[in-house]
Amino acid sequence: MTILLLILAILPIIAGIIIKVLFVPASEGIDITGAHVFFTIDLPMGGLPISEAQINSWLVILSLLFFCLFLTHGLKTTAMSKRQIVAEWIVQSVENLVKSNMGEFFMGFAPFIAAILGLSACSSLLTLVGLFPPTSDINIVGGWAILTFILITYYKMKAGPLIYIKSFGEPVPFLAPLNIISEVATPISMAFRHYGNVLSGSIISVLIGALLTTLSQLIFGNLPGILGDFPFLRIGLPAILSIYFDLFSGCLQAFIFSMLTMLYVAGGFPEDEYFRRKRLKQAKKKENMQVIENTNGGV
Repeated sequence: MTILLLILAILPIIAGIIIKVLFVPASEGIDITGAHVFFTIDLPMGGLPISEAQINSWLVILSLLFFCLFLTHGLKTTAMSKRQIVAEWIVQSVENLVKSNMGEFFMGFAPFIAAILGLSACSSLLTLVGLFPPTSDINIVGGWAILTFILITYYKMKAGPLIYIKSFGEPVPFLAPLNIISEVATPISMAFRHYGNVLSGSIISVLIGALLTTLSQLIFGNLPGILGDFPFLRIGLPAILSIYFDLFSGCLQAFIFSMLTMLYVAGGFPEDEYFRRKRLKQAKKKENMQVIENTNGGV
């Protein structure tokens, strides 16, 4: 079962490579056209294009699902396997991250933050196997930002809608229009920051690769046979750049998106007012119970 789960975790990525080879037309020269659209579903509100971004995003989700099952299969309290040690380290690291940035009240956010980190980082790392990274599509990252914005708004309203509306007039009422614009700009800035950094890295890598190919032909083009067409200058340097643009930058953007999610949710939560109202409700409930008990005792 352990081997089967590991194979199932790898299969979605292999399936993505096969789909790209079979259905995505090969490009010539520099090609920066975004995700390839496989087909469009007709809907009453318009067509829904199914592209590489959606397909690869689902493949990453499936791969992460089976990888988590692989890590957590056969858990034990003694004689723990290396898989279980890795799984527990991931859980503890994410819980510590959430606790240090959001506090004890938001410890239930740990699975959500772990999901964002894993999905974002693995989506960006698809470029290492030649697949289109879903994080290079504004629609994918925009969906994540909208979900985060819903959570931010929900926790800002935990103390009541009136407190949330009054917050737009702080510190002075005439700043309300700017506060409203800032509120709407939150998901937009989160989406474009993540999308822009990943996309720019992909574009720069393509342009540098094309430049090195051209320089190689200019310098070594007179060599006989296949040696004249071989891109000597593309050996090594693109791999070094990939360490930054694919590995470091992709993982960094996943971490930044997760950090912004935690800070926005925890920062917008009216903690003092929420717990004050909670104490009042508990006191009122206790008072009502006391009245009922006195009434029953009198009867």
